[in-house]
Amino acid sequence: MKPFERVRWEDLYRSHAGQVYAFACRRVGREDAPDVVAETFLVAWRRIDQVPTEPLPWLYAVARNVVANLRRGTQRRGALWDRLRHSAASEPTADPIREVDATSSVLSAMQLLPAAEREALMLVAWEDLDVRSAASVMGCSPGTFAVRIHRGRRHMKTILAADEFGGGSRGNAFDRAGGGQS
Repeated sequence: MKPFERVRWEDLYRSHAGQVYAFACRRVGREDAPDVVAETFLVAWRRIDQVPTEPLPWLYAVARNVVANLRRGTQRRGALWDRLRHSAASEPTADPIREVDATSSVLSAMQLLPAAEREALMLVAWEDLDVRSAASVMGCSPGTFAVRIHRGRRHMKTILAADEFGGGSRGNAFDRAGGGQS
């Protein structure tokens, strides 16, 4: 790596590591987030000449791919665990992996959304990206992204209005928080 590329990468890390860490925390939790950040900036190190002038959407796209790889690995390990558990001659044991019960109705509702809608809402509401940048992260056109946002908001309002989430008032709170703006 040339000296000016190293300086650019260091500047990139200083400027955006915190945002990439927050992005990763919201998707994989604090335990795995540092690994996502490290892998994301390793890719940036290797491809410093491909990092665009506005690097944050590019970094989010890389981080999103790293998260997807992490999840696939987790699923493979889970499948292997199931195969090993079922092939053992001993008595079956309880599954040690328990789902975390979401404490927030919004987080619970987010889990019910289709993945593309959930990711679109997260990019706009939590990462504070505009439609064009967020569409770049998801690898789709701004028009397609806008449709995902619209559908995601509509689904969130429906879910939050359901009795199991405590009535319709939370859907309006979601709008006020920026989730319902077009």
